[in-house]
Amino acid sequence: MLPVGAPAVASRLVLQPSAQKLNASEKLKRDREVLLEAVKKNGRELEHASEELKGDKGVVMEAVKQAGSSLQYASEELRGDREVVMEAVKQRGWALKYASKELKGDREVVMEAVKNGFLFSDVIIELKRDREVVMEAVKQSGWALKYASKELKGDREVVMEAVKNGFPLTDVIIKLKRDREVVMEAVKQAGSSLQYASEELKGNREVVMEAVKQAGSSLQYASEELKGDKGVVMEAVKQSGLALRLVASEELKGDREVVLEAVKRDGCALQYASEELKGDREVVKEAVKQNEGALEHASEELKGDRDVMLEAVRTAFIMQSKAARNVR
Repeated sequence: MLPVGAPAVASRLVLQPSAQKLNASEKLKRDREVLLEAVKKNGRELEHASEELKGDKGVVMEAVKQAGSSLQYASEELRGDREVVMEAVKQRGWALKYASKELKGDREVVMEAVKNGFLFSDVIIELKRDREVVMEAVKQSGWALKYASKELKGDREVVMEAVKNGFPLTDVIIKLKRDREVVMEAVKQAGSSLQYASEELKGNREVVMEAVKQAGSSLQYASEELKGDKGVVMEAVKQSGLALRLVASEELKGDREVVLEAVKRDGCALQYASEELKGDREVVKEAVKQNEGALEHASEELKGDRDVMLEAVRTAFIMQSKAARNVR
């Protein structure tokens, strides 16, 4: 049972400014029950405890449950206590940096720390060769693969998980750049990853389709044949109208459906359309509706067309009004 007034004293201790805490009486620093109340509210209060209480497992356990980083204030003995350290890394993975050398090499403790944000780069070398630990690390951040053993950098399943979580295809071993599933996962995350795929996969319609859906500009890395594939091109210009400039087929630059899709996304894509479509009233109106500046790419005849000019003026007015509202 707490002494009379202890809860109030504990509350004041927690709420006091840092400078005042440092001047807390020795009596409060040594009062176990008062400190217990304090660390339950703020684990870092352990910093102000007496050396004796920093070595009290019950007090330290409460502190690390509330703030894993308070492990740094625990006694050396408790920083080597598996139960205490496990509790700390569950709350904050990077608390592992304050653990004993022995526990920094404990597989289960490290696994828990990695799950909760501990940087895989700081894991001991032996565990960078551990498949399960590495798999957990790349699930948290694909970039962890960079620090894995050479053998695990070539493990297809581990690499797949890393790529799903942001590891760039450029750093994947050559053998796996020829792996359709690995590359497919990479282009889903970043279409531009297509540039690092094998030549064979740059000519794979399904892979390229996935890449251009994510980034229309990745069409530039596709095979010449697929740069002229209407289905692929349509997906690319839907994502980025300016991808029309990357189209290999002049026929597709003159395809009304393709060009309409492109100028709806970016009016300035009109500059890459065929001369015939630059003179198509509907296409040009659609382009200036998206960007009034597209008018300069229209045919001479349509530059002087009343309806087209009105559409361009209307677009300019709308854009100016939006800009004015944003300023306000």
